[in-house]
Amino acid sequence: MKMDIVGVDDDVHILDPELLQLPCLSPSPLKASSHIADQLFSHWLSLPETATLVKSLIDEAKSGTPTKNYPAINVSGATALPSVFLSNGTPPLSPRSLSGSPRFSRQRASPPSLRSPLRSLKEPKQQELIPQFYFLHGRPPAKELKEQCISMVDHFFSNYIDGLHVNEFKSITKEVCKLPSYLSHALFRKIDPNCSGIVTRDAFIKYWIDGNMLTMDTASQIYNILKQQDCKYLRQADFKPLLDELLATHPGLEFLRTTCEFQERYAETVIYRIFYYINRSGTGCLTLRELKRGNLIAAMQQLDEENDINKIIRYFSYEHFYVIYCRFWELDGDHDCFIDKDNLIKYGNHALTYRIVDRIFSQAPRKFTSKVEGKMSYEDFVYFILAEEDKSSEPSLEYWFKCIDLDGNEVITPNEIHFFFEEQLHRMESIIQEPVHFNDILCQIIDMIKPEKENCITLEDLKGSKLSGNVFNILFNLNKFMAFETRDPFLIRQEREDPSLTEWDRFAQREYVRLSMEEDVEEVSNGSAEEPLEPPF
Repeated sequence: MKMDIVGVDDDVHILDPELLQLPCLSPSPLKASSHIADQLFSHWLSLPETATLVKSLIDEAKSGTPTKNYPAINVSGATALPSVFLSNGTPPLSPRSLSGSPRFSRQRASPPSLRSPLRSLKEPKQQELIPQFYFLHGRPPAKELKEQCISMVDHFFSNYIDGLHVNEFKSITKEVCKLPSYLSHALFRKIDPNCSGIVTRDAFIKYWIDGNMLTMDTASQIYNILKQQDCKYLRQADFKPLLDELLATHPGLEFLRTTCEFQERYAETVIYRIFYYINRSGTGCLTLRELKRGNLIAAMQQLDEENDINKIIRYFSYEHFYVIYCRFWELDGDHDCFIDKDNLIKYGNHALTYRIVDRIFSQAPRKFTSKVEGKMSYEDFVYFILAEEDKSSEPSLEYWFKCIDLDGNEVITPNEIHFFFEEQLHRMESIIQEPVHFNDILCQIIDMIKPEKENCITLEDLKGSKLSGNVFNILFNLNKFMAFETRDPFLIRQEREDPSLTEWDRFAQREYVRLSMEEDVEEVSNGSAEEPLEPPF
């Protein structure tokens, strides 16, 4: 029996055999008589329900609409199966759950959509936008902040249509930029690179607002103002404009304006102190990270708030400069601005040993800036005196650690301790007339530092102990070692009264009083008739 179905002949080849939904039959009879399967298929196609089903499936496939679930056509009701399927010798299959059969599970599920899978790929997906978090030239200012700043700029420039001169620019630096006023000269030159002598409103807005300086932190602002263009660090010379402005306008330094030589020395000393404490890499190139980690910005902001320069003990104190320079002047017997070994051995009333002085002049802790062989420049002396008088600071610990570490293996061993203490031992025995055993001193040092490894001391061990400075005094500074052993109660009480002061601060206070008294006595004894060798401060 053959049946023609309209519209089926051309598309019947695309039908999925699973859609025929035939009852589950044993495959063995089909394999034995293939013509019976053909007869069965023809019988199935003759059913009216089959024609309707096939026609609807083809229409849905053409239109692209999802297929529906169709009930299985019962071919075993009105029309029985051929007798060959009923009388075969195959035993019946065990009863199966329709839900457990993969075949029937697939039939009961909705057939997959016949729509092209490429269509979903072409559809644009909504992506989550991540806001920009890195800006090469700084974060642009917000609209409200920008408008507020422009309003302030318009107010300051309203009376200066042609622009501001450098002596009129300080208010802009302090009020608009919120920076120390002593940076006004450096900021002015940054905005006016052609040295026209005038900064206009548009030029200021272009540099400060359009250049995104407005949104930077204070340290980054100062760093960008002071450094040279296309340079990634600050050099000593970059601080010169700041010190020139400070010396010219700060009320606490007014008395120095008639002595240009000492103005220059003061500026040099401040810069040396800045690099000693902040430039921890020791390269002479101060990075932005080092500037942020230091306390220079806080000290600079103090300059506008305090008229007494000596109260700004970090970097800018004139008394601290006075102590450093006078100590250098005392040791520099021929006043050629250089110090040799014979000069330095006199420091602190011959407190240092010859061996430690030799290590200093071997440039083990720091390479000299002096161009004269065998001599120390003023800058080299500043580094030395800061390290010697405040052994609690990290720069000082690094300075003296390099001196004691003879082989440069970053470890101090008992042999190296013995080498430096040997000279100290002879000096001690000549004073106290008692034998001092090295093993006792070594045990004392180990107890003070408590290193991770008993027979070697690292730099980290020293930085982790509050008594590290005393260890160095034991090895090469007899005067301070004896003072530590006697434990002066007055000095201990003084330290407890103001713990914010460092060892250097307390030394500078005592030394300034001593130098001032000596100068007063000398002036009285000479009747002020002769010119003193020391600078007339």
